[in-house]
Amino acid sequence: MQFSHSGRDVVTPAAAIPASGVIAVALYIGAQMLADIASLKIGVVAGLSVDMGTFIYPFTFTLRDVVHKSLGKRNTRVLIIMAGLINLVMAAYLLWSALVPGDPEWGLDSEFRAVLSPVWRIVIASIVAEVISELIDTEMYHWFVTKVTTRYQWARVLVSNSVSVPVDNLLFSVGAFGWVLPWPVVAQIFIFNLVVKYAVTLVSVPLIYVTPDRGRP
Repeated sequence: MQFSHSGRDVVTPAAAIPASGVIAVALYIGAQMLADIASLKIGVVAGLSVDMGTFIYPFTFTLRDVVHKSLGKRNTRVLIIMAGLINLVMAAYLLWSALVPGDPEWGLDSEFRAVLSPVWRIVIASIVAEVISELIDTEMYHWFVTKVTTRYQWARVLVSNSVSVPVDNLLFSVGAFGWVLPWPVVAQIFIFNLVVKYAVTLVSVPLIYVTPDRGRP
């Protein structure tokens, strides 16, 4: 907060950023990183193969919508690109950490390498899918609030996610596991991931109401 010579309060741009927007940015980056690490494991849930990042990653689409609503389209694009770079740096740093000789007194060196050494095919497929699908999500959200209606905020989330989630799912499933796992397994991963991501989308819809509309599509 700053003060003018007249004694009236002048709101600075920093003060105009809602705390909910800052929190959404932090949660977005955190969820992206957790999902990328968890994606290194392929689990079996309900008899179907699924990468374990699937259960947290879909929240990033609605969190992206919250950031868009709070900070505008341009800042959201910057966030998406920065998230991709952060995940790439994270993978490189984990690789370097895994390659550093372990202290024999501590142990667990081989376990660290086995669990956290990045699988670059999965890393690249994940980052490419994230950046492309989240940028598509941004355009769909912007289109909805500028060309359709600013009402029905829940519809913004469902419409934008309904386009971006399948794109993300296809790019990641084929890019990470195509020609590596049997195609029936890849199909299982795609189908189950898609079902889970839509289920999480429905659960996450109320997040769009945590911050007020600020007139910045």
